[in-house]
Amino acid sequence: MKLEKDAKLLRIFIGESDKYGQRPLYEAIVYAAKKKGMAGATVTKGVLSYGANSKIHTLKIFALSEDLPVIIEIVDEVEKIEEFNEIVDKMFKKVNCGGLITVEKIKVLKYDARK
Repeated sequence: MKLEKDAKLLRIFIGESDKYGQRPLYEAIVYAAKKKGMAGATVTKGVLSYGANSKIHTLKIFALSEDLPVIIEIVDEVEKIEEFNEIVDKMFKKVNCGGLITVEKIKVLKYDARK
């Protein structure tokens, strides 16, 4: 797969405890991206955050949170990101979770598979 230089980055912020059926929402989003043939996706777990409800989520031992922040980043062509964002929006509605979704224009410098 070739990825054009001008692309978009879809960034999705959710809590790790958000579920889509029996599995984590972040996992469901990544598998949906793979099924749609998106160029790539990465999930990163945060150690401290707060969002729209102003509740602090932290990894600190004395304030253990069961809902640490998770960030899913997906890079692909503009049209594919826009299409996939609609899928993510439907998933959010089905789960009825909070979160943040952003899209940025990016320039791809290199996109190669391992040899």
